[in-house]
Amino acid sequence: MKFQLKNLLAVVAIAFTLFSCSNDDEAITGNGNLVLEFDNVFGSTDLILGTQSNLTSQGETVKISDVKYIVSNIILTKKDGTKYVYPKSSSYFIVNEADVLAHEVELENVPAGDYTKVTFGIGVDKAQFDLGATGQGNFLTAAQDAGMMWSWSAGYKFVLFEGMFTSSTVTSETMFMVHTGQTGTDYNYTEITLDLPSNALVRTNITPAVHIFADVAKIIDGTNKVKLSDNNMGGMGAMIMGGANLPLITANLNGMFSVNHVHND
Repeated sequence: MKFQLKNLLAVVAIAFTLFSCSNDDEAITGNGNLVLEFDNVFGSTDLILGTQSNLTSQGETVKISDVKYIVSNIILTKKDGTKYVYPKSSSYFIVNEADVLAHEVELENVPAGDYTKVTFGIGVDKAQFDLGATGQGNFLTAAQDAGMMWSWSAGYKFVLFEGMFTSSTVTSETMFMVHTGQTGTDYNYTEITLDLPSNALVRTNITPAVHIFADVAKIIDGTNKVKLSDNNMGGMGAMIMGGANLPLITANLNGMFSVNHVHND
């Protein structure tokens, strides 16, 4: 009798396991959406444009008036290591701190699955730019409207970081402008890969939101320290749009982003 009971329990357990697996398989079919939410901060403080005084490790105080950057070429990695490359023609977005609607990047028709990593570019990759103005689709107009181009020949601004600053040597509030993009010697496009602290569960009925902190302090105050006062041009303010500083700033962008949490709602 005990032997028969044990066998019965084993059969029930196996049946339950198979049923559960079957349900799991059903739960991860089809397509869903996923949101990347970019939350700009300065160090550990939420970013406030225009009025907030922020101190860098170089002893400079900055009031940031404008932050924008291009997010592109998004790739999602599943827990089994397979990758989903978001369609390139739809994979260019502008994150704009001043526009609350431009803090979120919504990815549509993503294959259902459990995702553990996200990769994205900052800027427009060279292959896309080399398609010419007619090959940019609607994004060219969007970038022009957002002030994220110098001109077609000069190219896109990948990061736009502007405001006012003071330092021990620049005591009156002085304008600064940091724009990254292609220069004569460097293209300055970079890719970021972030591990997710918990899986993003894309389902037909679940749209995960990946909450990404973007520490804008790292643009000039990351691994590479770039002093605005060293780039002050007198009446024009501090202008960093080329030269040796842009590759240093581009390298800093790899430490600018981190995933705070994932919502699976």
